[in-house]
Amino acid sequence: MSKKAVILLSGGLDSATVLAIAQDQGYECYALSFRYGQRHESELVAAAGIAKQQGVVQHLIIPLDFAGIGGSALTDHTIEVPLSSSEGIPVTYVPARNTIFLSYALGWAEVLEADDIFIGVNAVDYSGYPDCRPEFMAAFSAMANLATKRAIEGDPITLHTPLLELSKGDIIRKGVALGVDYGVTVSCYQADEGGDACGVCDSCRLRKQGFFDAGVSDPTRYKEL
Repeated sequence: MSKKAVILLSGGLDSATVLAIAQDQGYECYALSFRYGQRHESELVAAAGIAKQQGVVQHLIIPLDFAGIGGSALTDHTIEVPLSSSEGIPVTYVPARNTIFLSYALGWAEVLEADDIFIGVNAVDYSGYPDCRPEFMAAFSAMANLATKRAIEGDPITLHTPLLELSKGDIIRKGVALGVDYGVTVSCYQADEGGDACGVCDSCRLRKQGFFDAGVSDPTRYKEL
């Protein structure tokens, strides 16, 4: 029997790599993205392109309204995206985002009778978001298997975080080895409609450094260039 997995697919570098990893492990992949009021809507165009290019079984884009509660530079246009790094958790943190995304993935996995969920969180080269930490992932996994019918009946769902302890350079090297086309991915917090990146936000800085560390040519289109 084939094995199914739900893959959280943002359209960025990390999630495209995770999708390739899951496929390399023999999973039939069901990709899940969210239109949550993010200012960088072009990431959803990228997600659709990645899903088509990598041949997922199905790709859903779920509408949510994080903009309705605000509190993040990614969903509230009155908060500027910072152009330099800062101490502590940055204003690009979206409150409870991964908790909600993973909850949807959990529900869809149960409907699909999929045994596995993959998410591209990283706790090495990242912006310090609390919902990307190993402690959160372990806690969500424990909660998930208290909250689902199938787990209570002895068939738990496994949460996979294959990038959690990797540097951005290591992630890129792994993706290149698996044939990921990073030219179609969008990571920038304020990419324009065409997907061109600002080159200066925290996500762009981490991405640039990752390609440099990996010794791989950066295919990103930067507006500043």
